[in-house]
Amino acid sequence: MITLSEIKGILNNPSPEFLEDLAQQSKQITQQYFGRTISLYAPLYLSNFCSSHCTYCGFHSHNRIKRFKLTDKEMHQEMKFVAGQGIENILLLTGESYNVTPLSYLKQAAGAAKHYFPSIAIEVHPMETQEYQELFEHGVDGVTVYQETYDRSRYAQVHLSGTKADYDYRYATAQRAAQGGIRSISLGILLGLADVAEDLLALYQHVHALEKNFPGVEYSVSFPRLKPIKGENFAKCYVDDRIFIKIICLTRILFPRVGINLSTREKPQLRDRALELGITRMSAGSNTSVGGYTLKSSEEQDPQFDIEDHRSVKDIITLLKQRNFDPVLTDWRRIENKIP
Repeated sequence: MITLSEIKGILNNPSPEFLEDLAQQSKQITQQYFGRTISLYAPLYLSNFCSSHCTYCGFHSHNRIKRFKLTDKEMHQEMKFVAGQGIENILLLTGESYNVTPLSYLKQAAGAAKHYFPSIAIEVHPMETQEYQELFEHGVDGVTVYQETYDRSRYAQVHLSGTKADYDYRYATAQRAAQGGIRSISLGILLGLADVAEDLLALYQHVHALEKNFPGVEYSVSFPRLKPIKGENFAKCYVDDRIFIKIICLTRILFPRVGINLSTREKPQLRDRALELGITRMSAGSNTSVGGYTLKSSEEQDPQFDIEDHRSVKDIITLLKQRNFDPVLTDWRRIENKIP
């Protein structure tokens, strides 16, 4: 495994030639293991109710926003719209409130999503193994859970209350999901919260341990950069485009088979550039507000974070084809999920 000093050396190396060499290695490895394919997905927010106080998040419990949870009818309306754009991989998200969005609600949402999407993933509050098993049996294939930062002291500074304030419980979420039968798990760090090199090493160690203990799971990683919410900036440190690209390339070199996700947090130019360098999955036509696709006007929306790439699914597909990539809308066939 790479050392902290080596990661710092790579991230701090100012040489353009060094970055180019890193990028070429990453590009070659990506094409070797993934070809020229990019999977597309979209997020769909079910609820913005939250019982945790995470200072950097637009949904946190102390933030004065209008709280909203989709009804069954509204779920179907939003899902039908997203599916109509061509999306077949859906990521269902909620705030961190088990009381408002309990297991029964998530099972209801998964049941609705099965009408529209062959692949269903969730990014919600952490749960127990048995709950993940029940969600798997209701059609959920993937779980996304970011530690945000692996620096315990910094974690405590930005997660002030609620379930998310429990570092160890959140850290073990991926393991519980794997034990519950979930096929695909996505981990990540929120770049800008803490020392980037230290967080990156800790994430690599986390992924490595999971691969060792649960080799049958498909893993992916994400590196969202902390973005302003309605113009307010919460980042402790700035991660520029050069360092961001290095993180993607280094991750690909160290983990040839792991997927790397890229969201609409990033500007179109950066997303287009990163396509050749290790990205395997990207969101398209995204909205980060509850009901944002069909139920609320832009003036009424309270996003979890501001997006930078507003291009439609059709626009992204056109771009990928122009760049000789194969846009993959789904690589799943809907089967009944059962625990052996």
